[in-house]
Amino acid sequence: MSTTVIEPADGLPQPQRNWAILTIGLGLVMSVIDGSIANVALPTIAGALHASPAFSIWIVNGYQLAITISLLPLASLGEIIGYRRVYLAGLVLFTLASVFCAVSHTLLLLTVARIMQGFGAAGILSVNAALVRYTYPRAQLGRGIGINALVVAVSAAVGPTVAAAILAVGTWPYLFAINIPIGIVTLALGWRTLPHTLPAGRSFDWQSAGLSAVTFGLGIAAIDSVGHGESALLCLTEFGIAVGAGLMLVIRQTHMASPLLPVDLLRIPIFALSISTSIASFCGQMLAFVAIPFYLESHFGYSAVEMGLLITPWPIAVAFAAPLAGRLVERYPAGLLGGIGLTLFACGLGTLALMPVNPSSFDVIWRMALSGVGFGLFQTPNNRTMIAAAPRERSGGASGMLGTARLLGQTTGAALVALFLARFPSAGTQISLLTGVGFALLGAALSMLRLSPAGARGAERVRVRDDQRMKGE
Repeated sequence: MSTTVIEPADGLPQPQRNWAILTIGLGLVMSVIDGSIANVALPTIAGALHASPAFSIWIVNGYQLAITISLLPLASLGEIIGYRRVYLAGLVLFTLASVFCAVSHTLLLLTVARIMQGFGAAGILSVNAALVRYTYPRAQLGRGIGINALVVAVSAAVGPTVAAAILAVGTWPYLFAINIPIGIVTLALGWRTLPHTLPAGRSFDWQSAGLSAVTFGLGIAAIDSVGHGESALLCLTEFGIAVGAGLMLVIRQTHMASPLLPVDLLRIPIFALSISTSIASFCGQMLAFVAIPFYLESHFGYSAVEMGLLITPWPIAVAFAAPLAGRLVERYPAGLLGGIGLTLFACGLGTLALMPVNPSSFDVIWRMALSGVGFGLFQTPNNRTMIAAAPRERSGGASGMLGTARLLGQTTGAALVALFLARFPSAGTQISLLTGVGFALLGAALSMLRLSPAGARGAERVRVRDDQRMKGE
């Protein structure tokens, strides 16, 4: 195979494009599902390894922490050495770590393997959107981002169901062993089909990478500590160190042409609004995802199987709406589509929170479907706007911020649910859903701001810049 790096001018030719997007999708499925699959199996794994619940939580936390601290550094590395190399290296590490997870016989070994797996997942998640930008022609970028959004949303929603199905027929190591053949196939496909990109002529900024890890790692840990009722001293210490490191990072990055923390992109109004919209929406989504199972069980007495079936319309609706939104964004403003989608999402969560005392299955199903349609309609246009707003050579920074915004929103949402359930045992789930409505409406308002004259001018500058670049190519 030739080692010559030839950057595609406007996407990959067919059928290579389809194989490349399949590769990107398979990597996303593994990394996103593994973020939630261990939650369901945690009691089973803890019992099998004779571990206490307090220590076994690191099976989940170690994975998430590794992703959090390495997402932006790996996105920056992708710009420097090529997104394809970072993605394939992430796949290799993720697959090898899955082997170690499957054969681990102690909690310590499994936790170390999960942390390795998290770093591998970060390699996949940090550059996947940048790879999509080089895989699809500019005119069809919305379709590629739509497929990406669909895979992420559905994988997050079906993770618990997949875990339950595997545990029904096998033991917990199979939760990780199933990644091995999928990882090998994905690696083979990726080696042949993923696009090459020209490396940037700069060195990796190790000091900024360290400051970024401290900022986001301790920042998210502090949010989680608040949600789980840790001591005020611990929470304030974590927040204080995170804020201090963050200030040092911003000062260091301000004068850099291609900063690891993309402050240059955050100066673009439409990019900053899209990031803010994403954080608010994913906070609302996670408020719902964590609260709904408790809500259906405690208020209406549904069994685990019934809950799984009743929640299923949500990912099905996302599967319908996300690709449709990917086509619509080629004709209509992303701010409008995102505002409509998040308003529908808010209506879905609000009607779930205010269900009748004895709801029928249909009462639950149409509310779940409405929430899924709304979220699917928002996510694709928003993600496309974030990626397209960045200069092509800064696609890695945009891709990294996309993943970071999702993690920040989801972590905050999960922490808020834990806080509400601890403070309001009987009404905590309803409060969580209504808070989700508030975040969804906030996201809708932020999305609509992109229709303002300033936002419209920013979008027009992005379109003109891309047109000029394409003519130059």
